[in-house]
Amino acid sequence: MEEKREAANFIEAEINKDIANHVYANGRVLTRFPPEPNGYLHIGHVKSICLNFGLGEKYHGATNVRFDDTNPTKENQEFVDSILEDVKWLGFKWKEPVHFASDYFPELYEFACKLIRMGLAYVDDQSSEEIHNTRGDLEHPGKESPWRNRSVEENLKLFQEMKEGKYKDGEKCLRAKIDMASPNLVMRDPVIYRILHATHHRTGDKWCIYPLYDFAHPLSDALEGITHSICTLEFEERRPLYNWCLQAFDGKEKPRQIEFARLNVTTMITSKRKLRKMVEAGLVSGWDDPRMPTICGIRRRGYTPESLRHFCDLIGVAKADNLVDVSLLEYCIREDLKAKAPRIMAVIDPVKVVLTNYPEDKIEYMTLENNPEDESMGTRQVPFGRNLYIEREDFMEHPVHKFFRMTPGKEVRLKGAYIVKCEDVVKDGEGNITEIHCTVDFDTRSGTPGADRKVKGTLHWVCADTAVDVETRLYDYLISPDDKEDGRDFMEKVNTNSLTVMKSKAEPAIKEYPVGSRFQFLRKGYFIIDQDTTKDHLVCNRIVGLRDTWAKLQKKQAKA
Repeated sequence: MEEKREAANFIEAEINKDIANHVYANGRVLTRFPPEPNGYLHIGHVKSICLNFGLGEKYHGATNVRFDDTNPTKENQEFVDSILEDVKWLGFKWKEPVHFASDYFPELYEFACKLIRMGLAYVDDQSSEEIHNTRGDLEHPGKESPWRNRSVEENLKLFQEMKEGKYKDGEKCLRAKIDMASPNLVMRDPVIYRILHATHHRTGDKWCIYPLYDFAHPLSDALEGITHSICTLEFEERRPLYNWCLQAFDGKEKPRQIEFARLNVTTMITSKRKLRKMVEAGLVSGWDDPRMPTICGIRRRGYTPESLRHFCDLIGVAKADNLVDVSLLEYCIREDLKAKAPRIMAVIDPVKVVLTNYPEDKIEYMTLENNPEDESMGTRQVPFGRNLYIEREDFMEHPVHKFFRMTPGKEVRLKGAYIVKCEDVVKDGEGNITEIHCTVDFDTRSGTPGADRKVKGTLHWVCADTAVDVETRLYDYLISPDDKEDGRDFMEKVNTNSLTVMKSKAEPAIKEYPVGSRFQFLRKGYFIIDQDTTKDHLVCNRIVGLRDTWAKLQKKQAKA
């Protein structure tokens, strides 16, 4: 009995129809993820990975990874390795082995020869510029090549000579013979093979002709037995060419292409070309810079695989292009970390507090919970002494209305410790505050009856005598969330002040965590220990702040 699955989106609805109509034997489903190994994957690829592998899992099928390595001038093994690592990190397994379009170069060459013998392909001597200029436009048909009606025998001979390296780059190409008057410009005799004398990272110098993606894509799918080729929306107009190329394949079961809207996120650039330009211009430290929308950058930033998969589930699969607000992505990482990330007190921009009535040589320990969301994570002992650090922004000498943090003559509670009262400030010669002097109410220690006394402000703190030095890296968006298309080059819009490095102080517990550990700095956001950390130099990246725009927006909509 066939298992009936409810369709979560239009792609699943199409797959369900194919299963019901027995399009593929035994209702099998085999999808594929076909990245080009010419750069690092970005946030847009996350959606494609989750979609393709998710379909394979839901329909008890599988998903192939196949690298579209048909342009040796831009591809290398470094990108192959990084892409495989990204897929594994996201939590997915591909059907072994890993495939490459270059695996099929012999078969693809024979498919091209078959099209020539069928009278459906010809060798053209025109340059790429001449081909472009004679293609026409939406209002005018294209102009047929002078070499369009060469004989089958001549085309086979010339194509063989192209393969043997007798011609220079661009001197000849192989074009599909379709229709120069087609309303779909893609179908106006597209180039399907070009000459390229370049060393391939897998096949070396064996080949000097390479198939175009539009030709390699459908026939590689067919050779692997792919059932559903899930592509982004820009390939919709190329679907007729996808199906046309499959004429060269004799198999009974042929793949079908289905398109979905690619993922675009505010503040994030999802163009490999643009990302490469930022890296080469030194606007970021590399492909894995935590500000980058690359998967390796997002990983280093501290995002979790679970949060990215949840994000893709929430945005769903659409037929039309859309723009997703980055606040939804940030909501997902907060939701994932709030229950599993331990809490630590760290002061990002420290100013010293001296408790003038506290013994100079005394250190006591305060018990603080590691995570209020999960009692099983237990508690920790945090040292407390006469000299502390608090956030500089938590003090205001001349407070504004509704400022409930530390001010002269007012009381605040120090998290998990005592209520203190600001008595005085010490300034340097330029008027900058260097110390804040307070007195302690010893009857208000947390956990004692006096702790019930209420004050409006509660501040986090770090004991100065045991504080750990931390370099904290605070990130802003590379592109403004309110960015609009205004004709300027994107490089002019890049925020050159998107990184702020602070000399911060943290409680000693932070030394217990290895590189890659995530936690919440109380009141300051979620952080991860960065790979730049050494034995003597601790570096933490802020993953995301605690402000949750998306959650607030949802509440407003619910009330409305």
